Amino acid sequence: CRRSGRLAVAHDGKKRIHIFGPSGFCLQRFGERGDAGNDIKYPLDVTVTSDGHVVVTDGGDRSVKAFDFEGRGVLAVREGFCLPWGLDATPESEVILTDSEAGALYRLTADFRTGKLKKCQMIRSQLISPRGVAVSQTSGAIVVIEHLKAQGPNSGSTRVKIFSAEMDLIGQMDSFGLNLVFPSKIYTTAVAFDKEGRVIVTDVCSQAVICLGKPEEFPIFNPLISHGLSYPVGLTYMANNSLIVLDSGDHSIKIYSS
Repeated sequence: CRRSGRLAVAHDGKKRIHIFGPSGFCLQRFGERGDAGNDIKYPLDVTVTSDGHVVVTDGGDRSVKAFDFEGRGVLAVREGFCLPWGLDATPESEVILTDSEAGALYRLTADFRTGKLKKCQMIRSQLISPRGVAVSQTSGAIVVIEHLKAQGPNSGSTRVKIFSAEMDLIGQMDSFGLNLVFPSKIYTTAVAFDKEGRVIVTDVCSQAVICLGKPEEFPIFNPLISHGLSYPVGLTYMANNSLIVLDSGDHSIKIYSS
């Protein structure tokens, strides 16, 4: 949450959402596995809206769930999703989310304070297994990570697609294209925009965080973090422009200064 500096992390422990304060102290834990209203079966991604609500994609029951910072469930949207996966919040507290099985991108508008869904609109289809997604807080541009399937033992690669706020495709780069820029296979798991609107991705092959530049100059190749990570799977920026990386290799949250 850019306003309060609080950080929400989804994981597969007993209580699946942890809320941390700016100092790293855990303020709240909620979301046990089960069928009750506040339960979360299998969280795939989490974001925090500007009005202070925690929104989670639950792959266990194919839903999107919203909570307040105390862990009280305020909204659950189950209709129409095949496998909701990645999500990010806009400055207006709308939520952009991917549906990996449907190959689609949705914009979800809700009044989280009253728990009322206003609109859930598909804004892009015919994507290939889209998972990670990020929204630029300045331009409204949207970047999506597609997971492409391939034949053979080393099957699968990733593709980064950038859309304008009006959902026009303005750039894309797959693992093969990035390989022309950088001499190794790149497999992207998470994506974010920095405050200047540059696209930042994680790469689990090189255990790195890489800047791909702004949409209009995409792609450049600028490694930001090239050591100290083992399996980076999550990425976000805080209000002070510090970069936070979720490293599932050693089950840690790592914070880097701007």
